[in-house]
Amino acid sequence: MKLTRWAEIVALGPGVRMHNGKKTLFWNGEKVRDEHTGEFLIYNREERDSWEVIVVLVGVEVIPQDTFCGCENIEMVIMADTVKRIENIAFSFCKSLEFIRLSRNLEFIGVQAFLFCESLTSIFIPSSCTEIDEEAFGWCTKLIILSVPQHTQLDENVIARTALVEASHFETNHYGNYEDFNEVNQWIKNINGDTDEFALHRACSSYNPITEIIHGIIKRQGLKAFYNKNEIDVTPLQYLAANPYADISQSALMKRYVLDMMGEVV
Repeated sequence: MKLTRWAEIVALGPGVRMHNGKKTLFWNGEKVRDEHTGEFLIYNREERDSWEVIVVLVGVEVIPQDTFCGCENIEMVIMADTVKRIENIAFSFCKSLEFIRLSRNLEFIGVQAFLFCESLTSIFIPSSCTEIDEEAFGWCTKLIILSVPQHTQLDENVIARTALVEASHFETNHYGNYEDFNEVNQWIKNINGDTDEFALHRACSSYNPITEIIHGIIKRQGLKAFYNKNEIDVTPLQYLAANPYADISQSALMKRYVLDMMGEVV
């Protein structure tokens, strides 16, 4: 699910084609929808509904308001690292969206950018992101993993009506909103705390997971640490499997651990 060969992707050029068995839009930033009228400028509704993957090509810096709103069959979005801003409701109502690889240089996520992305279960925010606006992931009902840097500003009700807020101890009103959003936002950032007990959770959920650090924790804590659940019942293995920035093999880590232990015994 992780596209890393950007040279090959860019060489294909922009447009719509089948790629890895999925109907894919390779998007170069061309304006596809009028943000004021909602009019489709290039692709009609039928065509938009046929897309399964969106690859945002190198050079695109902003995903404008409304651009992919309502593309109900998109399952995956992969962004080049040139993207800096995702504007309001850019991907809202993409109900089949399951996987997002954000730009490593992303700075801003707008209001309701991913509203009602009902199939989305995880999102990993890069350290470059300074602000996530209100209800950015509101009503993403299956969203349980949200990895956010400490310095990222979170506005009101970023996770309203998500599995994550349902797993918390916070009370919500009938709209799914919570009263003290500052308290909730701090809780989001500190789910894995700063103790050694959840060191592997933090390493596996990092936007820049490092094999040596993860191996060091496993060597210290044992393989059982992979299955340790945090307060929202998520394990390090689940973080690692969902992390779009992780190019780390679970089996390779386990094999290395076993070999190390055998060496110590010998």
